[in-house]
Amino acid sequence: MHTGLFAAALAYIIWGLFPLYFHQLREVPALEVVMHRSVWSLAFIVLVLLYQRRWAWLINVLQQPRKLAIFGTSALLLSSNWLLYVWAVNNGRVLEASLGYFINPLFNVLLGVLVLRERPRPLQWAAVGIAGVGVLWLGVAAGAPPWISLALAASFGLYGLLKKTAPLGALEGLALETLLLAPLAVPALAWMSTHGGTLANATPSTWAWLLAAGPLTAVPLLLFAYGAQRIQLGTLGLLQYLGPSLQFALGVWVFHEPLHHNRLAGFALIWMALLIYSGETLWRLRQNNASPQNA
Repeated sequence: MHTGLFAAALAYIIWGLFPLYFHQLREVPALEVVMHRSVWSLAFIVLVLLYQRRWAWLINVLQQPRKLAIFGTSALLLSSNWLLYVWAVNNGRVLEASLGYFINPLFNVLLGVLVLRERPRPLQWAAVGIAGVGVLWLGVAAGAPPWISLALAASFGLYGLLKKTAPLGALEGLALETLLLAPLAVPALAWMSTHGGTLANATPSTWAWLLAAGPLTAVPLLLFAYGAQRIQLGTLGLLQYLGPSLQFALGVWVFHEPLHHNRLAGFALIWMALLIYSGETLWRLRQNNASPQNA
């Protein structure tokens, strides 16, 4: 339990500190960063799989066109999410990026209703409604909807939904997704390196930061998978707010992004929604654990 809690918390902390990493690559176009992240993640994961001799799953998956199609779509969603997130960080939109991941759990509730025909409980509906008011308030205050936040929440929510329908382990799933992206990413990087792209004049430090994308992508996923198997779902649900909370703190105190009163009011409504949602979930879990059949 304690090692699982530590592993999951560390994964979310690493994700929360990602703006510091991508800020080191602010001179590299977001699309190039994403392609590097895909290629070096694949290289790192291949080394891990070779060490662990875990290849049997790949033969099985290659014989299932439907599963390949699902993971091809999830790979496009994941790369789109990465691209938008990197662009947001490097264009002074860290607060908007953090908002996207605050919204994500509540967006998942809507996906459950619309796609999986789930029936949220009344307090869950209340949380979604309050979050909706918060997003509407942010749109009115800014003069336009928070498209970056909504797109990040939507892309990651749909990504999770697809992974739910065709499950693989965290390492295997990322390996397959980056493998499917490789035929696009590798030729594109090769072309850029010979046609005056960033790579042609990259400094050793830039190369080091780009190569670090492999372990920085795979390691938190492995920590998350280890932790998720050992702690309760409610605990995991609360830990997921570590990431966007750290991003929010970095946006305000490190990158000094403006946080006006109107904007803070919108965030406060969404935080209230998350408190209601998380509190209801924890209460429900405790009720289930205390029921006679679990005695």
